[in-house]
Amino acid sequence: MVFADLFFIYFFLPLCLIFYFITKKTGIRNCVLIVFSLVFYAWGEPVWVCLLVGYSLFNYLTGLLIEKFRGKGSGKAALALALVVDIGVLGVFKYSGFVVENINALLGTSIAIPNIALPIGISFYTFQTISYSLDCYWGKISAQKNFGKFLLYVSLFPKLVQGPIVRYSTVAEELDCRKTTAKDLSDGLSRVIMGLGKKVIIANNLNSVVTACFGTVDNGYEAINTLSVFGTWYGTVLVALWYYFDFSGYSDIAIGLGRIFGFHFEENFRYPFVSKSITEFWQRWHISLGSFFRDYLLYVPIFGKRRKYGGLFLVWFCTGLWHGASWNFIIWGLYYGVFICIEMWIGKKRMRKWPAVISHIYSKIVIAVGFGIFYFENFGALGTFFKALVGANGNRLTDAVTENLFMNNIFLFAAAVIFSCPVIPKIKELAQKRAGAYYLARTAGMVCNVAVLAISSLLLLNNTNNPFLYFRF
Repeated sequence: MVFADLFFIYFFLPLCLIFYFITKKTGIRNCVLIVFSLVFYAWGEPVWVCLLVGYSLFNYLTGLLIEKFRGKGSGKAALALALVVDIGVLGVFKYSGFVVENINALLGTSIAIPNIALPIGISFYTFQTISYSLDCYWGKISAQKNFGKFLLYVSLFPKLVQGPIVRYSTVAEELDCRKTTAKDLSDGLSRVIMGLGKKVIIANNLNSVVTACFGTVDNGYEAINTLSVFGTWYGTVLVALWYYFDFSGYSDIAIGLGRIFGFHFEENFRYPFVSKSITEFWQRWHISLGSFFRDYLLYVPIFGKRRKYGGLFLVWFCTGLWHGASWNFIIWGLYYGVFICIEMWIGKKRMRKWPAVISHIYSKIVIAVGFGIFYFENFGALGTFFKALVGANGNRLTDAVTENLFMNNIFLFAAAVIFSCPVIPKIKELAQKRAGAYYLARTAGMVCNVAVLAISSLLLLNNTNNPFLYFRF
């Protein structure tokens, strides 16, 4: 089941809310959320519900052992077992085919490539259980004694299949006791509607334009072969905007739903395209993933010591690999790692002295090219993309097809650029300074919510398949 679906919006969610709010007892509410979360997951992948529950039970038990024997050899063994199983399960499902393909290519063997379906959301809930085990071992949290509450933590449907990666410490108290205020309901519903609008109104339409520019993996990205320089840059900027509105839209819905149920998830996106450096970009983009690698991998000893640049290399290699079993993702991760290392070498103080225009131009070029690397999984198409960026493929600076595509979608492009910047928060900030403006802004916000929900619903009537991009990761 996906959020951008009329069945979810007008049947599943209302039914869940009815059963949830007919009681005030947290224990019963937890049971309601567990049932609906498992149904939500089983809707598209019923076979993997047993894996999810078994996975939760295993990590629940190892968490108890880690806490009981913390600081002892048995505690280390329990932690090692948890990490080996968690990483091993993720590796088998997500990377076994990739590993065998590369072995065959390198050694000339013909080992049968395993075709294992990837359980939806496994990359996200695996990282949650890993963070739980490590935090238990480090004494940052107490192990959860109630399996039902731990299962709810792992399986909670707002963040189950596409994040954000929520740490146990963030929701530990709310698993035991929480309440939903009128403000929670209002802010949560607004966040859900805005996230839905990001996905259905903006991201889906950007996807269509990107496909017109670059083609798809199914047709070998053949459109890139004849694309002009302007068309290539236009397309890669659209890819960046498309990914932002798709993924941040999902995160908005997840955070909004969590708020409705009394959970306060941390932000996952903070308008990343206003960044003046790549370091800042990754402090604003997919924050839950970046903070996970920072806290659990950056300071891992390499060859017995903590190595500054070695740790960064490991982090960005894993960041790329986490996104998919393909070399373009690894290149993409290392690409950003190189620029972050360069920025570390230059130093924050020196970079702050750069003119704002230069900083923005630099960061936007690097970000745009990065999303091009992310998009093209085929090496041949990726090479053509690099050539097309500078006109080395022999194509012209611009062409009529791209110009028409740009003019026909100019309002979509303008809206995407404007709403990728903190325009709405700025309006709210200004409105709060004047009482009259505040109430006017509240009324306008309500009208916008109704309009966005209505438009999104109408668009969904003609589009039955709306998976979010990060489902496949």
